[in-house]
Amino acid sequence: MSLQTPNQLLNETDVKIAKQQQAKLEKRFRHHVGKAISDYNMIEDGDKVMVCLSGGADSYTMLDILLKLKASAPIHFDIVAVNLDQKQPGFPEHILPNYLEELGVEYHIIEEDTYSIVMDKIPEGKTTCSLCSRLRRGILYSTAKRLHVTKIALGHHRDDMIETLLLNMFFNGKTKTMPAKLVSDNGEHVVIRPLAYCKEKEIKQFSALKQFPIIPCNLCGSQPNLQRQNVKAMLNDWDIKFPGRAESIFTAMQNVVPSHLADHQLFDFKNVDLHTGVVNGGDIAFDKEEISPATNFIQPKFEQGDLVNIVEIK
Repeated sequence: MSLQTPNQLLNETDVKIAKQQQAKLEKRFRHHVGKAISDYNMIEDGDKVMVCLSGGADSYTMLDILLKLKASAPIHFDIVAVNLDQKQPGFPEHILPNYLEELGVEYHIIEEDTYSIVMDKIPEGKTTCSLCSRLRRGILYSTAKRLHVTKIALGHHRDDMIETLLLNMFFNGKTKTMPAKLVSDNGEHVVIRPLAYCKEKEIKQFSALKQFPIIPCNLCGSQPNLQRQNVKAMLNDWDIKFPGRAESIFTAMQNVVPSHLADHQLFDFKNVDLHTGVVNGGDIAFDKEEISPATNFIQPKFEQGDLVNIVEIK
């Protein structure tokens, strides 16, 4: 009978802990994605969903969870994975096909040299995101039409939505973010974001535990002075200093009170008078807010085997 060494025991313990954490995160994601699908009616019986894969943690996680929900859902829907190879220098073309072949999922790799177009059109030092995004959208829309899909699934998560809200408020003067569901700008497709309720930090943890073959985007990530990166850094700093602030912002996005903002086109301020009565509590702008510690905040709770386990208090 052979005895196990301390290192072998340690490795087995690490593997067990990692599997437990992976199972917890998967369960959490299935709940969040399932709730988002239900809240926004993202996927219906008979849908063909085009899952857009970039090779990043977000899109890998989205595909993984949607495939698991497809296997247990009370409705039938099909999934086709699509990756746009933009011909960035050094892009490892074999990784996604090999991964998708192993999964046994239908997939298409679309090859379009948008990289050269962006490099040619955008002056040095300027951000490439806007043009790159427009080109990518156009190609994905035409691919969706060719494949006869009914929904286009993008891998944006909760933190992307919060960042976009703040970017629009700070730099565009709009209270606007990425919607969880919308009609595409060409009016031909329904776009969904199944990860709308999922946190970026947990997606990264799940991706590391699942050992997804991540493909970095050298075009986006290498650009200096992107305002989105600055906003992300600010939110990360808040997460450390003021736990729960991001959750509160996201909750606020779901609890809009038009009568207590300033958009006279969204709410009929002109016809507010004594006959309309008190609207949404009246003028309480200077009242001290009643903040419940058990509302919209999070409390860290650590258990044996957890990398990070955040419990939402509602």
